[in-house]
Amino acid sequence: MSDLEFERDGHVAVLTMNRPQRRNALSLEMVGQFAQAWDEIDGDDRIRVAVLTGAGEYYCSGGDLSEGWMMRDGSRVDVGKGLLLEHTLAKPLIAAVNGPCLGGGCEMLQQTDIRIAERRATFGLPEAKVGLIAGAGSTVRLKRQIPYTKAMEMILTGDPLSAREAYDFGLVGHVVENGESLDRARKIAERVAANGPLAVRAAKAAVIASGWLDEETARRIERRLVTPVVASADAKEGVAAFKEKRKPRFEGR
Repeated sequence: MSDLEFERDGHVAVLTMNRPQRRNALSLEMVGQFAQAWDEIDGDDRIRVAVLTGAGEYYCSGGDLSEGWMMRDGSRVDVGKGLLLEHTLAKPLIAAVNGPCLGGGCEMLQQTDIRIAERRATFGLPEAKVGLIAGAGSTVRLKRQIPYTKAMEMILTGDPLSAREAYDFGLVGHVVENGESLDRARKIAERVAANGPLAVRAAKAAVIASGWLDEETARRIERRLVTPVVASADAKEGVAAFKEKRKPRFEGR
């Protein structure tokens, strides 16, 4: 049984962290499988969007401290890529948070694009409680995604947010009943996948590349990414379909 299950459903890839006996803690094997999965998703034009969730009633409890790999250098797997610390997936990534989302799981969450949380979900960075630091991106990203003071409280106290608090502060975009996060994520994924794939990828790239740059610099990046999309066959097909009142047939070119 793989630590990370990979399922294809049409244009959607569903990744499931599959260590329920360890509360889906991130093993070294799982991190390596993540690195391979990102390459497979971005390299396959049939896949247009990915969904990430956890098996059972836990999303992810963070790095598996019993393995000790977080404390070692020279890992045999690309940790930075697997955890999306030094890698950005080119295609949209949707999180279906079906339970507690802690530590490294919460840090990876910050690299997802659309987030659905079940009511039982909690969000926390407890590293400081064991003398560690939430250093897989949270000190850089979290303050940009939620209010500074709440980001600092999460990082410095290690105390978690409830699903409702996470929604109120903008860390997640939807709160659903327990057991419904994956279904909601799939429905949103299908809507994304129905759009022009070139347009979707370029839009994500523009948002990420422009970041918090000044507007003039950000606009130059946006123009560079938008221009080839407007000239694409998909764009022509989309306009034609709109005029003809039919669904577009996008081919990713």
